[in-house]
Amino acid sequence: MLYWVGRALFRLFFRVFCRWQVVGAENCPGSGPVILAPNHISYLDPPAAGCAVPQPVWFMAKHELFKIPLLGPILPRVHAFPVRRGAPDRAALRHAEALLREGKTVVLFPEGARRFDGRQGDPEPGVAFIALRTRAPVVPVVLVGTDRALPRHSVLPRPARVEVRLGRPITFPDLYHRRVDRSALDEASRRIMAGLRKLLN
Repeated sequence: MLYWVGRALFRLFFRVFCRWQVVGAENCPGSGPVILAPNHISYLDPPAAGCAVPQPVWFMAKHELFKIPLLGPILPRVHAFPVRRGAPDRAALRHAEALLREGKTVVLFPEGARRFDGRQGDPEPGVAFIALRTRAPVVPVVLVGTDRALPRHSVLPRPARVEVRLGRPITFPDLYHRRVDRSALDEASRRIMAGLRKLLN
């Protein structure tokens, strides 16, 4: 119940204060398993990406957020699960895989942390690893304007136009039968980032 209430409130916020526009919603499969792979420029990115598709979604979020009083206990109830950054978090990867194998939709940020310079960062291998292991299609998602709606170091959001662009699903049939090694991860990551660049341009 808390997830759906929060989702409804975020959708109302995006529509009223952000003149929210979703482009390419038809590109996202209506049922899982699906990986939504957005760029990351603001704390508003997870709800902006999640609200753009009709099905419920699950989020990977940095574990520090789960230690914040009041916020921490709420996060699991709105489909967030923790990940430790800086090194591969096997528990988080296994949890994301389990959700996808159950047919769910999971939001995973290829760049990991937020980018504040507007430039595309180098991808972390996690999204490619999970995509190759589960064979879930990856839908690239570009978020525009969330960094203006909630700038860095800001506590309160502000009116700003937000656009969500969803690209066509990316699959890797030529890589599924290969060992998930560094070359396969690099190639899958390259294609995911190329999908994001295409939407940005």
